[in-house]
Amino acid sequence: MEPLVSMIVPIYNAEEYIGRCVDSILNQEYQNLEILLIDDGSSDGTAQLLDAYAKKDGRIRVIHQENAGVSASRNHGLDLARGEYIQFADSDDWLTPDSTKLLVRPAMEKDCDLVIGDFYRVNGKRLSQKGDIDADHVMDRREFASYMIENPADYYYGVLWNKLFRRSIIEEHQIRMDVEIDWCEDFLFNLEYIRYAETIFAIQVPVYYYKKRKDSLVSQGVSISNTVKMKSSVFDYYNDFYRDVYEEDYAEVKQKVRMFLISTAMDGLVMPTVVPGTTKLGAERLKLAGQSIEETQGILADLYYVRKLLEYHLGLGAMLKKITLDEALLLLLFQSVRRFESRREIAELAGINVQKVSRALARLKREKLADYETDEDGALTIEILEKANEYLEEINHAVEECRSACLKGFSGEDERYAGTLAGRVNENVRAKLTQVSYSREGGF
Repeated sequence: MEPLVSMIVPIYNAEEYIGRCVDSILNQEYQNLEILLIDDGSSDGTAQLLDAYAKKDGRIRVIHQENAGVSASRNHGLDLARGEYIQFADSDDWLTPDSTKLLVRPAMEKDCDLVIGDFYRVNGKRLSQKGDIDADHVMDRREFASYMIENPADYYYGVLWNKLFRRSIIEEHQIRMDVEIDWCEDFLFNLEYIRYAETIFAIQVPVYYYKKRKDSLVSQGVSISNTVKMKSSVFDYYNDFYRDVYEEDYAEVKQKVRMFLISTAMDGLVMPTVVPGTTKLGAERLKLAGQSIEETQGILADLYYVRKLLEYHLGLGAMLKKITLDEALLLLLFQSVRRFESRREIAELAGINVQKVSRALARLKREKLADYETDEDGALTIEILEKANEYLEEINHAVEECRSACLKGFSGEDERYAGTLAGRVNENVRAKLTQVSYSREGGF
């Protein structure tokens, strides 16, 4: 049984856009969710919309409360949550379809207390991908803190919605949002949580769409004196955090800690770093699958889309195991075929160029995932090594996810019939290729 994830969404007067957010949660590929929609005293039609959603899906719990602010709403959600893991979303943003799945898998497989992912920053009809950590291993809190200190004024670390938290840690230490602070309150929550998180993992795939908005303290009408007090309080906590994490080595990072105060002095919020290059909103999932493509039809398009879907799922699995897509494609191929006439034959079967095959082969050999011998004619014999088994498990899981996506909505009978038709198509293709080969050899 997949672990229950509690999704907490604070909501206030979000009638115009709450549907997009809730729909993105309901349409998650990971379905074992409880969805806590906290209506913070909305005065528009939000409450009625939320109640209508609750009637349609039993996983939704709507909580109506008097207006108390976003921190109090999140705390209310934490008080009611029952899941093993906690995920947050904001009402004017939305999640990628695989968001929860991508966060939960490393949490379970690597037994991580915190998982953090990249996100899309949406500005009008354009978006850019934002991420910061490219470590390929499980981190402890000190290593994670060393990344965070390099870019303290960064949403990647400061917000809640690109992370997955273990609820037992939150409850054991009674970690909650500080309702007295209106600036960086989510960052303080993260800092407090990281004090107790022993294992942290970063994925380099976007899991969230963050809608750029004007919400600095100045625009919220907070007084200058209160702003100074809040910033001073947050800085003191940030400073104490690094004292605790680095202990006797604190002097090594003292100057960097002070940079946090400087980098946040001019604005009311910790802002994301500007990312060069943007993508048209709506094309990003295709881009993640390989490249941005226009809608088209025909057999070439059909083959292309299936291939890209497979590459997308393989790429996600490879990301978790920290190998490249090319290496994953070769391991997938080597499960079925172990002898090749040349590297060019491998390239043709894997669908990548010869140079990439050579690089991938070299790395597979160096990492002791596969070995190969080349005879005097240039033919290669491949051996898959024991260390590759965990990678193959992830690769085969990706193949099954691709297959499930292709057959989504099929009944058992439909699926069996599709398999029969696919088998007949393959027989026709093989027969035709045999004829073509025979013809080229002068048989006709």
